[in-house]
Amino acid sequence: MSLRFAWIGVWLAACGTPEVSPVEPAVSAPSEKAHASAEVVPGSHEDWCGEHSVPESQCTQCNGSLIAAFKATGDWCEEHGVPESQCRTCNPDLKIERPPKATP
Repeated sequence: MSLRFAWIGVWLAACGTPEVSPVEPAVSAPSEKAHASAEVVPGSHEDWCGEHSVPESQCTQCNGSLIAAFKATGDWCEEHGVPESQCRTCNPDLKIERPPKATP
């Protein structure tokens, strides 16, 4: 029996254990500011999905009703379920940048 516990100890030491702060959860939920409100101007700095790092007005992961339009224009990655123009798996060098804030 003690040999079994010794092996478990060796295995845990080899694998390590993740450090988790007792105050913060290991995986944090997206904040309320992760998504743009419906009133923002498409293409503006405020039109941004912080969860998926694409314009909120074009985020098919948050708004499934947009999928048909991307498919209709041939801009769809069937394998990964996102627009090809947003598929970072197929296009690892793809950079989708948030527009800068408007100057007052």
